[in-house]
Parts: sequence; structure tokens; C-alpha cells
Amino acid sequence: MNLLGGASFQRMESALSAASLRQSVLANNIANVDTPYYKRSDVAFEEMLAQAIGGQNGSQALPGRVTNARHIPINGSSMTFLPKPQVVAEDTTSINNNRNNVDIDKEMALMAENQLRYNLLVQQINHDVKMMRIGIEGRA
Repeated sequence: MNLLGGASFQRMESALSAASLRQSVLANNIANVDTPYYKRSDVAFEEMLAQAIGGQNGSQALPGRVTNARHIPINGSSMTFLPKPQVVAEDTTSINNNRNNVDIDKEMALMAENQLRYNLLVQQINHDVKMMRIGIEGRA
């Protein structure tokens, strides 16, 4: 799904994809709260995006985009790298006698936070599409 081709839409699309993946991972964690030896998983995206933007740890930075000759170049001239969300397992801890590390209260709180993040991203995409429509049609 390529939302209108712009760089900001691509970033929002990646964040929306990560939020959707995180929702299913959290639901899987909740479903396995009583499964012996089950280890919780989470989605790594925001950390990778921050590293890509900051260029930390030798990772590829998100370059700025020069749309006018008077703009100051920032890390190159076109956006070539967007991190993909990845599922990571937390294998080092266990909080139950059956070596399961799923805390139902924490998972429910993370799920509520993720739902808010998802709703915010959808609202932002809807707003941007509305602004483009106003720009194209010339009326509100």
C-alpha cells in the first residue's frame, strides 16, 4: 500500500504497519499468558526509526529532501531507507513458575497505548488527505 507516494505518507504507512503488527503480537502474547515456557514478543520499529533518523550505531540515516535550490542539503537528497517493523522475542526473563514471561496487566496497557497510536496515525493520514483534496479542489 503506497499512500499517494509522498515521503511523509511512506513514514506514516510504515508506522501504521508497525502498529498493526504490534496489535497482533500483543494479542498473541495475551492468548498465551498461561502457556508454559512461552516467551513474550514485541515489535521493534520506533527504536530503529530513531536510529535511522539520527544515524546512530553506523546505521543508514534518513536523508533530507531538497525541493528548492535554496534549501540546505541534509544527509543527501532523497529518502532511500525506511526501517521495517520486526518481531523480537524477549527470551531472558521469566516471571511465572512455568517460565512464562507474559504479564497480562503490562500487555493490556501496551495494547491500549498501541490502539491510541494507531488511531492517531489514521487521523493524521485522514487530515493530510483532506488537505490535499482541498488543495486540488480549491475549496473546503
